[in-house]
This record gives sequence, structure tokens and C-alpha cells, in this order.
Amino acid sequence: MKTLFTAAALAAAAGLAAPAFAADYPWKPEKPITIIVPWGAGGATDQVTRVTAGVLEQELGQSVVIVNQPGASGSLGTKNAWEAPRDGYTLGAGAPKQLGTYKLLGQWDTWVDDWRLYNTVTNVPLVAVNPDSPYQTMDDFIAAMKEGKVTIATAGAGSSGHAAAEALKGVVGGDYKHVTYDGGNPAVIATVAGEAEATTQLASEQAEMVRAKRLRPLAVLADQPLEIEGYGEVPPVTGFIDGDMPILSTAFGVFIPAEGTPPEVIETLDMIWANVIPNAEKLRSYALEKGALFTPAAGDEARANVWPEIRSDAWSFQAAGRTVMSPEELDIPKP
Repeated sequence: MKTLFTAAALAAAAGLAAPAFAADYPWKPEKPITIIVPWGAGGATDQVTRVTAGVLEQELGQSVVIVNQPGASGSLGTKNAWEAPRDGYTLGAGAPKQLGTYKLLGQWDTWVDDWRLYNTVTNVPLVAVNPDSPYQTMDDFIAAMKEGKVTIATAGAGSSGHAAAEALKGVVGGDYKHVTYDGGNPAVIATVAGEAEATTQLASEQAEMVRAKRLRPLAVLADQPLEIEGYGEVPPVTGFIDGDMPILSTAFGVFIPAEGTPPEVIETLDMIWANVIPNAEKLRSYALEKGALFTPAAGDEARANVWPEIRSDAWSFQAAGRTVMSPEELDIPKP
């Protein structure tokens, strides 16, 4: 009897662990799905992708495995997603705006329209400093930046943090020492450890350290204040500068090659993003906790939402002298 009970309990546990199909989708995967996160564990991409993976597991009845492949400012892992068999079992993840700037930066010959986009949340960058730094206010930080004295940690060339630092430099002048890491979380940890004085990574990557008082937030790079749960309100950078800041918001999501992917895979993902993701409470709660916006969108809508971000980053990098061609060569007009 005990053996039978144990076997039954194990069978029940196995049944609970295996998700069931929640809808009659055109594509029913027969093996685990891999999502390649091209940054280190713990960063903004990794965080939201793991939440998204849980929703996909429930809907598709298969495990969704996250594989972190950092390197080359996110292009390494994304290339691997591009070069994987186009059978629906490998997706890329990250900030889709980078798909519009890799070519500009000479990192990789790909373009945003080569991919089908599935967005989930939108984050904004935050200027935060090590508590031991001399910068008590954003005014202090800007003064030091004008003198070229600031050391800023980011996830690398082309990352959201790098774009934010360049945009701020473009408005206030001066310069900074750029210290790069393989992901937003390592850049934040490095700032906490004192390897850099500041970071301009996304608020979602910094919120935990801000709540723990391991980082001192100075300003959110937006035109509205940011509420961080457990900390309070961070003022917008517009209160400290003259002139307009470029668009610095960053949408996140997953994406898959537009050509060669079976149409039933695309149709299934489109259905999930139309009917399930907008009602996914775990994603909505994640956005609230991290000070992010919940912005689910797929296909043409997702591309339209990301386009202003691509334009802003492209011309910020051009102004900083970091591009190998003009954005105009890719028909990217100035914002």
C-alpha cells in the first residue's frame, strides 16, 4: 500500500509539474523551447524573459529553457538565435531596438525587419551612483560630467545604459569614462562594489539595490518621475537640464526570424500575444515592482512602438562618432 501511495503521489506531482495546453494553437511543440538571452543572468533582459517563459510554458505545454550567452554587446547570443534551425524551438530575447543599431555600430549585418517582434514591458534608464561617491544630487553629477570626471558602468556598446549615457552627454556636454560589462546586472553590481562611480542602466536592473540603499538614485532619464516600490519617487532628468532629452525608453521582449520560421509558429505566438500576454498577471506585477511599463505588442504594432527608440539611439550614436555609417543610409530619419 505504501509503495502504491508513493507511486501515485509521484505521478500526481509529475502531472502537476507538466503544463497542459491552454488553447488549441496551430503549433504544438514536441520538445523544450530555448530562449537565448544575450546578456548575463540577473539583468533586465534575463529577468523579464524568465517571467515570459513561465507564461509560454503554461500555454504551450512544454518547458521553456533560458540560455544566457553574453558577449559582443548582445550580438553574440542574438546571432546564435538567428543561426539556429528555424523550427520555432529557438527564440532571441532582449531590447528589439538593438536589432536596428547593430549594423550602424558595425557589430552585425542584421536589421529590425528581419525579425518578428513580441514585446512585453518597457523600461527607462536611471542615473544612480555608489553611495560613497561625492555626487549627492543630479546637479553634482552633471557638473562632474561636464569636467569629464565621471566613471559610468554599462552593459557595453549599444546597450540601453550606453545609449542613455551618450544621450545625457549630448545634452549636458563633457565626457565620461565608459566601463563595460557583459550585462546590466554585472554593471550594476560593479557600481555597488565601487568599480565605477555610476551606472545608467535600466531602473528594472537597479531597483533592488536602490531599495537596499546600495545605490543612490539621482534622476530617471525621462520627463516624468519614477516610482520605485519600496523606495519612493525619483525625479525626472528634465528638472536638471536645459533642452530636450532624446527618447530613452527601452522595450523588451522576444523575437524570431521573420523568414523561414514555420507560419504555424508565427500564428501561435501572435495568438498568445493577442490573447494571453496582455492578461498575464505575473508580467503585469513584474512591471509594477520594477518601475516599468507593461506594453505587450506583437508584429507591426511592436515594430511601430520600437521605431522611435531606434531613431533616437541611432542618431545619439552618430553624434557620439560611434557609427560606421550614417543612419540615413538605413532610412532612419532624425527624431
